[in-house]
Amino acid sequence: MIRLLVLALLLAPAARAETVPEPDTYHGEPYRSPVPATLAGAQVIDVGQAIALQGQAAFLDVLPRPKAKPAGLPEGTIWNEPPHRSIPGAEWLWDTGYEALSPAEEARLRDGLTRAKAGDPDRPVVIFCRSDCWMSWNAARRAVEWGFDPVIWFPGGTDAWEQAGQPLVTVEPVAP
Repeated sequence: MIRLLVLALLLAPAARAETVPEPDTYHGEPYRSPVPATLAGAQVIDVGQAIALQGQAAFLDVLPRPKAKPAGLPEGTIWNEPPHRSIPGAEWLWDTGYEALSPAEEARLRDGLTRAKAGDPDRPVVIFCRSDCWMSWNAARRAVEWGFDPVIWFPGGTDAWEQAGQPLVTVEPVAP
């Protein structure tokens, strides 16, 4: 009986991911929630495949920047944005995975995708943020719709990368 319970618990995350349908449009709040196992037009990879692609593909992190200083800080407190840790070599295209993008956010994503290709139309682009994060799904969907190819979605993101024992490094946000 205990073995069956353990097996059920181990299979639960995979079963949950398969039950999230791919939406017809971009996904909004809550952004940190279960994501589909697929993205039409993109290849979906796991952490082992992401590790194998390092050095061959461009990695684009779309996690948003903190919007404001934390609540409860005394008045006059100087607040510095916390460092952002990401996959080595990744470009941080902050705020580019929302359901709706401002013109500046859209330009940041398009420009980042173009830079990532580095003049090579066949260079793969891996888009990620954190696990169970719709921001990377939204950004990868946009890249596919805009005609970028190949687009690779890494839904495990920095969480899976770190859990696999891979290093994270501090990265700076791409200028607006």
